[in-house]
Amino acid sequence: MKHIIILGDGMADHAIERLGGKTPLQYARPEYMNRLARMGRTGRLVTVPDHFPPGSEVANTAILGYDLNKVYEGRGPLEAASIGYDMQPGDFAIRCNLITLEDGKIVTHNGGNLQTEDARMLIDYLNEHLGNDRVQFICGIQYRHLLVIKGGNKHIDCNPPHDHPNEEWRKLLVKPCAQSSTSDGQLSPQQTADLINELIIKSQELLPLHPYNKEKGRRGERQANSIWPWSGGYRPDMPTLQQLYPQVRTGAVISAVDLIQGIGRYAGLRIIKVPGATGLADTNYEGKAQAAIEALQQDDFVFVHVEATDEAGHDGDLDLKLRAIDYLDQRLIKPIFEATEQMQEPVCIAILPDHPTPVELRIHVNEPVPFLIYYKGIEPDEVQNYDEVACVSGSYGLLRLGQFMQTFMSI
Repeated sequence: MKHIIILGDGMADHAIERLGGKTPLQYARPEYMNRLARMGRTGRLVTVPDHFPPGSEVANTAILGYDLNKVYEGRGPLEAASIGYDMQPGDFAIRCNLITLEDGKIVTHNGGNLQTEDARMLIDYLNEHLGNDRVQFICGIQYRHLLVIKGGNKHIDCNPPHDHPNEEWRKLLVKPCAQSSTSDGQLSPQQTADLINELIIKSQELLPLHPYNKEKGRRGERQANSIWPWSGGYRPDMPTLQQLYPQVRTGAVISAVDLIQGIGRYAGLRIIKVPGATGLADTNYEGKAQAAIEALQQDDFVFVHVEATDEAGHDGDLDLKLRAIDYLDQRLIKPIFEATEQMQEPVCIAILPDHPTPVELRIHVNEPVPFLIYYKGIEPDEVQNYDEVACVSGSYGLLRLGQFMQTFMSI
C-alpha cells in the first residue's frame, strides 16, 4: 500500500451568511472530495497542540505525526532548510515577510503579492544597507523570506502579520519573553527584540526609496514597504519519517511554499519543485498532479500541499476561495484519483486542510479540521459529503495530532 496526503492549506472555514449559512466547502460542493467521502471514511482532526499557535508550521508538522513539544523551533529554521541555508551553531533563523503598511497599519502580509524576482531585488537592497556580520537577509519565495541573526535569542514574542490585518504595527513590535540563560556571544531576549525592531523601522525608511516601490507608488499599487520578522528558532532535531514509520522507505513532498519544503527536508522527503507552482490560486495544479502521479510510481509516501485556499482566506476573498476549492478538486484531486485507480499497487488517499482560515476573519483559527481517507476495499461510513459539518459524523470520530498519521500509515 502506498500513501498520499493532499492538503488544502486553510481550506476549512466557518458558516457564511452570504452563502446561505454554508461553509465554502459546503457551498462549492467539490465533486471529487464528496465522491471520495462517500466511498471512504471521514472524521475530524485536532492539528494544533495546546499552547501552540495555529500556524501552518505547527499544523503540518503535527499532521505528519511529530511531537511538537520535542521538535518545534518555529518557521524560520524550516524555511532555512528549504532555501538551502545550512544553519550553524548559534544561528537564529526567523521568517521575514515583506509586507505593506498604510496609515500606520498592516494592510497586507504579502507586500502586494510580490513575485520572487522582484522580492530578490528588495532583499539584496536590505542586505546592502542593513546586513553585517551578525545580520543576514536571505531570499525565499514571493513575500516569504528569512532573517538570520548570529547569536540571536529565540525567547521573544512576535506577531504573525497575517493574524493582524488593519491593526497598528507599532503595537505589534517584538517583545522579549522571560529572561533565559545565554551562552557566550548570544544576545539576550531584550537585545534580540531591540535589534529586530530596529531593523523593522530602518526597513521602513529604506524600502520606499527603492525604484521598484517608487514605481508601484506611481501606479497607485501596494508597496512592499516594511519587513516583518516572526516565528524564529534554532536548528530542530527531527527524526525522518523513515525512522518513524517503517512503511515509508522513500517519500516526496510537492509544494510551492518554503515552509512545507523545509518540513519535508527534515522529514527525509525528496523535494519536487513544479514549474509554475506559485502558492496562489494561479498555481500549476495540473503540474502538481502529474508530479504526484509520477512520484507514486517510485515512492511509498507523497505529500502534496496547495497554498491557494489559505491565501484567499487571508485576503478575505470569498469568491477566490470558492474557485481555489474547485481548482483543487477538479485540477489536482481528480487526475490523482483517476490515475491511482489504475495503478497495480493500491494507493491510500487522505484529503484535509491543516487549519481553518475563515475568509471573514482572515486569520488562522485553532479548530478541528475535516479529513477523509479512501482506498480500494475500504468499508465506507455513512457520510455523503466532505465538509466541516458532515465529517462530524464520520466513523473515525475526533482524532488528535499524531493519531491521524498512525491511523493513516497503519492502512
